[in-house]
Amino acid sequence: MPTTTENKIKTTTTKKKTTRKKITPGKNLVIVESPAKAKTIEKYLGRNYKVVASVGHIRDLKKSTMSVDIENNYEPQYINIRGKAPLINSLKKEAKAAKAVYLASDPDREGEAISWHLAHILNLPLEERNRVVFNEITKDAVKNAFKEPRQIDVDLVDAQQARRVLDRLVGYSISPILWKKVKKGLSAGRVQSIALKLIVDRENEINSFIPEEYWTIDGEFKKGTKKFKAAFWGVDGKKRPLKTNQDVIEVMERLDGPDFNVDKVEKKERRRNAPLPYTTSSMQQDAANKINFRTRKTMMVAQQLYEGLTLGSQGHQGLITYMRTDSTRISPVAQSTAHDFISEKFGEKYSKHGSKVKNAAGAQDAHEAIRPSNVFNTPELIAKYLDKDQLKLYTLIWNRFVASQMVPAIFDTVKVTLSQNGVVFIANGSQVKFDGYLVIYNDSDKSNMLPEMVENEIVKKSNIKPEQHFTQPPARYSEATLIKTLEENGVGRPSTYAPTLETIQKRYYVRLVAKRFEPTELGEIVNKLIVEFFPNIVNSEFTAEMEKDLDEVEEGKRQWIEVVDQFYKPFAIELEKAEEGMEKIQIKDEPAGFDCDVCGNPMVIKLGRFGKFYACSNFPDCRNTKAIVKEIGVKCPLCHEGNIIERKTKKNRLFYGCDRYPECEFTSWDKPIGRDCPKSGHFLVEKKVRGGGKQVICSNEECDYQEEKQK
Repeated sequence: MPTTTENKIKTTTTKKKTTRKKITPGKNLVIVESPAKAKTIEKYLGRNYKVVASVGHIRDLKKSTMSVDIENNYEPQYINIRGKAPLINSLKKEAKAAKAVYLASDPDREGEAISWHLAHILNLPLEERNRVVFNEITKDAVKNAFKEPRQIDVDLVDAQQARRVLDRLVGYSISPILWKKVKKGLSAGRVQSIALKLIVDRENEINSFIPEEYWTIDGEFKKGTKKFKAAFWGVDGKKRPLKTNQDVIEVMERLDGPDFNVDKVEKKERRRNAPLPYTTSSMQQDAANKINFRTRKTMMVAQQLYEGLTLGSQGHQGLITYMRTDSTRISPVAQSTAHDFISEKFGEKYSKHGSKVKNAAGAQDAHEAIRPSNVFNTPELIAKYLDKDQLKLYTLIWNRFVASQMVPAIFDTVKVTLSQNGVVFIANGSQVKFDGYLVIYNDSDKSNMLPEMVENEIVKKSNIKPEQHFTQPPARYSEATLIKTLEENGVGRPSTYAPTLETIQKRYYVRLVAKRFEPTELGEIVNKLIVEFFPNIVNSEFTAEMEKDLDEVEEGKRQWIEVVDQFYKPFAIELEKAEEGMEKIQIKDEPAGFDCDVCGNPMVIKLGRFGKFYACSNFPDCRNTKAIVKEIGVKCPLCHEGNIIERKTKKNRLFYGCDRYPECEFTSWDKPIGRDCPKSGHFLVEKKVRGGGKQVICSNEECDYQEEKQK
């Protein structure tokens, strides 16, 4: 369905049969980015304002060429985006007839650049105070913003332009070399190359990991009728690791009888502060971990909440503040409103009074953390107006913000040291003394109560259990942990993470296996070449320093041309060396081990855009291809003839199906294991459980059969 803006465009560009939309002179024209915002903002501003949308950028660099004049101070060569000519003409006519023009694109670097491009297209003087920014789409925020319009921030525009030019220089210089030396369709970028290197390095760590044996001894003790647990700590007052079974035997041989002495009881009060409100990356991480949202989905739903929804009699409202930020700052007004809400809902003692929060080094403090626009719009109150995804993310943001404005939780902690013949066990317990922010945001472990004990009394041993373990390799990166690592290394900015993760998957450099990133053969090849020939591109410290330089451009401390030149001169030397020294890599086709069922020639395994597939070696004369399927060694529980294979949906989600499809239509999200349920007779499946691990359960939802969890 066409948007409101598209309808306007059609009206103004259709031939004589259609009446042209009348442009009313004398009104104030406001240009926003999104059509979804235009109607709401127009309603807030009243009849003297007309609000239209630019629908994102209207000018950009050409896609077909570098479009950066390296010889002329890296001058970017912008063109009007194809297909936007009718919209641009319409904006020009509206601006010409308007009493005044206001540019109200998003409150970030991209938004500032869009306003700058609009000013260029519409011939608006840069010294004019026509730039309006608001961090939330509410009536008060919008009306207040129009009381204090400012000039376009040219420093902010320069910082965005410098990033755009740098990304273009890197991408459009390295990518053609990769096309020539490896295969067409590849790409490289400042942030994506570091993300890829992190994933490849982690895979190398996993492959070279050698497990080490270690043991634990867990004890169960009781005082009277109350039981509690304690863990082995050491011997004769010294902490002792248990590396082998012999170490365990030596400890166990010293134990004699059930009596253990209570050597020490330490009681302390511990305070746990509430978490800070969300930045973009912390929201993305929590959404991945807590509500199972991919990064792209998180940003899409957050955009919907920011632009607003209709809340019955309250009308259309923006529900959260702007979702691209790395600041944890909260405005005094929002703090005061949160204090009122918390005091009313939970009592005065739960509310934290306007404490100042220091942002992380390098954070851009142009606008606030992500928070609800109106804290009194609780998730329960507005749930009926939101779809399930919007409600999940809004609840996450609302809970986090309210918790951030509450006092710490207070715990009473107890540490008890037990011993027998010099063998020391330690028991730790805690109890919530005052719940504080946990009343709404319970991220705490459950209380572990210990019985009351005093020094030199005797407690009884119930059971002592030694257990062997092996150290585990580091885990592969998930979307959440990769974003966290990029942020910790100062690489990229909140707006870059979602498109970066999307690009490295689209290029088939990595694939998601069980929600963890695994590099492909192609990704390892590309990473090796970039590490060898473009070491600065994948150097986290170098890239973080570059981000600081760009921040200084934004603050007006440096010139953007100087920053780009400082990067490009050594980079140009690396490019020359890569052109000459990078050898052409032939990705060889693997024999498939069977012949083509069309022409009889051998089939091979090829690497394509979406991964590996079978293809006839007689290409292009024979174009026969087949998908590569993975059998799991289980017969189909429905037809009992076919074999179960792994398959994927269009969205790359793994499921299991019969290889006789479409004759047999068996499918399952969970992995069949080839056994039937002893209670119901239905087939058993292996299901992933929260917190890691797997569990065998019955496929019949009405049956409660389940086996012990496996790690």
